[in-house]
Amino acid sequence: MKAIVIGGSGATGKELVKQLIARSDVKKVRVLLRRPYFEPQEKLEEIIVDFNRLADFSEHIEGDIAFSTLGTTIKDAGSQSAQWKIDHDYPLSFAALAKAKGVHTFVLLSSMQADPQAKFYYPRMKGALEEAIRSLEFPSLTILRPGIIDRPNTDRLGEKVAVRAIKFFNQVGLFHKYRAIQTADLAKALIVAGIDFPKDGIKLYEGPEILHGIQR
Repeated sequence: MKAIVIGGSGATGKELVKQLIARSDVKKVRVLLRRPYFEPQEKLEEIIVDFNRLADFSEHIEGDIAFSTLGTTIKDAGSQSAQWKIDHDYPLSFAALAKAKGVHTFVLLSSMQADPQAKFYYPRMKGALEEAIRSLEFPSLTILRPGIIDRPNTDRLGEKVAVRAIKFFNQVGLFHKYRAIQTADLAKALIVAGIDFPKDGIKLYEGPEILHGIQR
């Protein structure tokens, strides 16, 4: 099996790449990146691309399964339009090229409450992406909508506070839908849903369903 990944240098993405490489049934892991990131490894292939003209690199977008964990914050992007390009346009371009090249399974890391009609910008953006990728009609599409992602060694103060708050509320029986999930567990869930329990059509896992899925 050959896997293709975008977003491989992010907190969840690099854990995903690590776990894919460790699997005996995955023979090659191809990661599309803006700049070199990983140490050389036998099954790993880095392809340096310009995401603004991803079609020029379409020859590299082929395989059995594609994963998108690409995303940024509005703070890092600098504006809503810049974030939309990274979180929406780039993954959609990748998905469209993957579908055109015959990739069977697409796995998308989305966000809790993603909805193209959402009042707030972030879930509306994620919902628009989901809707667009659904319309591509992959034979198999899996979408994961985690709550709070517990990223190790994050330097984002607001994220640290949110994770601690959610963990506290979870302990007293509240907000289980928004249960924090560690990046290693989230990466495992992406793989389990896409590889270990393949199913044609569209599969959606949200919040606690993600952890339940990897505990089957």
